[in-house]
Amino acid sequence: MAADPATIAYYESNAPHYTLSFGQAPSRHLDSFLDRLEPGARIFELGCGGGRDSARILERGFDLDATDGVAAMVRKANERFNVGARQMQFDQLRAEAAYDAVWAHACLLHVARTDLPGILERIFHALRPDGWHFANFKLGDGEGRDVLGRLHNFPDEEWLERCYRDAGFTVDQTTRYLGKGADGTMRDWYALTVQRPS
Repeated sequence: MAADPATIAYYESNAPHYTLSFGQAPSRHLDSFLDRLEPGARIFELGCGGGRDSARILERGFDLDATDGVAAMVRKANERFNVGARQMQFDQLRAEAAYDAVWAHACLLHVARTDLPGILERIFHALRPDGWHFANFKLGDGEGRDVLGRLHNFPDEEWLERCYRDAGFTVDQTTRYLGKGADGTMRDWYALTVQRPS
């Protein structure tokens, strides 16, 4: 369940670009997700990248634990926004009922398909009962690499929702939308908001 070396290397070498290009505004999905939470809720962020969403979470008064698997991204997030981010790979998550929410914008899409069920189980256990989790994925018909060499799981909606349900989650809301990634390719994305049942 190790992170893909080529994907990590890409982000290590391109961290300054991500900080400059995508640091201006938080994710389009973030505020509506935060609106579900109680004031001061404890949020765990996977794949914080350059820290744009981290900064918004803190601005809204939440208690944030921001992480990223790429050392250069952690440095950039802390330099630009001082969010207290730390380096952590997805498979290093060991928390038990420690968080009210897990935010994972455009990062779990890099998990190998064989590893995704185990990662979702870790997220499930990290949440408190009734806790919320958001993630979004680029849709496709099977695992592969984009033109930048990054690994993607490229799921379809049915497979992805089944993975979440098998991990114990209740799927509350899904949204399919068109978006362009860093590789410049327009494709369908799928956003899920799920909950750990009480």
